[in-house]
Amino acid sequence: MNGFFLSTPTPSDRSAAASGATPPTLAMQLQLTAQCVLAVEQGRSLNEVLPQVKTHFRPGVQALTFHVLRHLGAARVLSQQLVQRAPAAPVLALLHCALALLLDDEAGARYPAHTVVDQTVDAAKQMRQTRMQAGFINACLRRFLRERSALCARIQDDPQARWNHPLWWIERVRRDHPLHWEAILRADNLPGPMSLRVNRRHQSRAAYQALLAEQGWKAEPIGEDGLVLDAPQPVDRLPGFRAGACSVQDGAAQMAAGLLLQGRSWSKAQRVLDACAAPGGKTAHLLECTDMDLLALDMDASRCERVQDTLQRLGLSAQVRCADASRPNDWWDGQPFDAILLDAPCTASGIVRRHPDVRWLRRASDVAQLATIQRQLLEALWPLLKPGGRLLYATCSVFREEGADQVQAFLERHTNAHIAHPVGHLLPGSDAGAGGFNDNRSGGNDGFFYACIDKSAP
Repeated sequence: MNGFFLSTPTPSDRSAAASGATPPTLAMQLQLTAQCVLAVEQGRSLNEVLPQVKTHFRPGVQALTFHVLRHLGAARVLSQQLVQRAPAAPVLALLHCALALLLDDEAGARYPAHTVVDQTVDAAKQMRQTRMQAGFINACLRRFLRERSALCARIQDDPQARWNHPLWWIERVRRDHPLHWEAILRADNLPGPMSLRVNRRHQSRAAYQALLAEQGWKAEPIGEDGLVLDAPQPVDRLPGFRAGACSVQDGAAQMAAGLLLQGRSWSKAQRVLDACAAPGGKTAHLLECTDMDLLALDMDASRCERVQDTLQRLGLSAQVRCADASRPNDWWDGQPFDAILLDAPCTASGIVRRHPDVRWLRRASDVAQLATIQRQLLEALWPLLKPGGRLLYATCSVFREEGADQVQAFLERHTNAHIAHPVGHLLPGSDAGAGGFNDNRSGGNDGFFYACIDKSAP
């Protein structure tokens, strides 16, 4: 982060923490959390930023950063009430972190209010970028505690403070899903459960559920191969994880394999394309379900390596190529595919609860730009599908422009395309009824969109 991470914590703090003698203090974690939040506000993804945090600090910093980003809308609006002129970005980021923690109800607060104030001021004093403003931060936080009720009441009419999403995002969700928009936004601000996909080539789901029970972990079945843990666990503690017994994958993402394979018989001779495969979860699930001749593509070489690593851990094999799926002339051998999975690039608006930075990184213009890419991919891949074959179009988005609207326009352009199974939009936190491209109940799953598009035989 341009050296920002390297300046804090202090050398003595880092040495003590790394030795395991004492756990990281809240002040030390707040320093790093503020830097992560600032990086997001400057347009950088947490997938890039968090790996730069020292391993010993990372779990606590990630938890705090996720919490702050889930309350960043309210923290921003509150800071505008507390200061007449916005301070430097590093100071404002640290102030946002403290306010996000102080917004918790007292009964459910992570830390007592006086501890948050004290440790935030300590954090400010230890960072070169903020040490001259430690007194200013202290004054702002103490004023918030004195006027908490009035300040919180004052910001309730601000949609960004109430829902902790950008205004354009709130308006789009409300327009796209008028009956369920509030439930979607509320679900976005809750941590997602830890869901596993059991590798059926190793053992049955029931057998793996029994292994979890032996360790005292409760898990409920979802879908065909899934289990939802009652509490998240480190993957290294999961029985047989390194040997390929299971994978971490949300229940909505686990639906892809079943939808693509449903109602058809498969053999090693049948060709399947996973057009945007990384990180490889859906690729692996297809191969766990049945034998097939599978080609997995991704544009990024490092992401292709992740696909290979995933397959190797699970004891599976496929042809993995670094290529742009929208340019078949660069990679296609001319032999049509029996099935194509297109998990297209999208805004990721359906997985915000697992990636709380996404809402602050996206811009309103991104939706149309990504929808254009999705259309290009659909048009490029449709000719590669055999008559009688199936293309499964998927996005982890709740925006209709990337889902129902995209597919409806595709169907209007292609008279040899028809919907095989009505799935449509899966909405986190909603209890909507199924049918067509209507909103479907997703329950505890992420937000997703699926369309099974079959190609008519000549």
